[in-house]
Amino acid sequence: LYEMFNAQQQGSGWSCDSGAVFNLNSNALRPDTWTSADAAGLPILPGLVRYDEVAAGVINHALRFTVDETQNGFIHPATHQAGVSNASDPPMGLRLRLKASFDLSPFHGESLVILTALKKYGMLVADNGSSWFISGATDSRWDDNDLNQMKTVPGSAFEVVQTGPILRG
Repeated sequence: LYEMFNAQQQGSGWSCDSGAVFNLNSNALRPDTWTSADAAGLPILPGLVRYDEVAAGVINHALRFTVDETQNGFIHPATHQAGVSNASDPPMGLRLRLKASFDLSPFHGESLVILTALKKYGMLVADNGSSWFISGATDSRWDDNDLNQMKTVPGSAFEVVQTGPILRG
């Protein structure tokens, strides 16, 4: 998998601000302090919500999401930070999971499939950006009205999954 950040066509070629190559047949991490097309050093594609998965009724992986500001640290599987010195901000790679006790009965359709995955696999802080923004692959079949149900899920419905120490670099 080849991913690039801020890719632009220039003449007969392309340029980008950063890029990365990932072997999707391996769980190997990038070296610590290495970035990728996202600030956390993670591959983007495997963490996206994809319409075909949702239409099939199951997502079998953690999702990626962004927050407005991160601290100066990362937790594996992230390998890079792009934050500030505010230790109350989350580090890159922080995994949040929707609490098992959170009632999914009011939800339906696409939102229910996504929220079910968030209960099982959670989501990882992958970049700075919009707060609580879950990244999805572009697809004209998404139902924005259905997805808007997820805006009713409060941050307090999530719990931090302890996955390792915060690394600096």
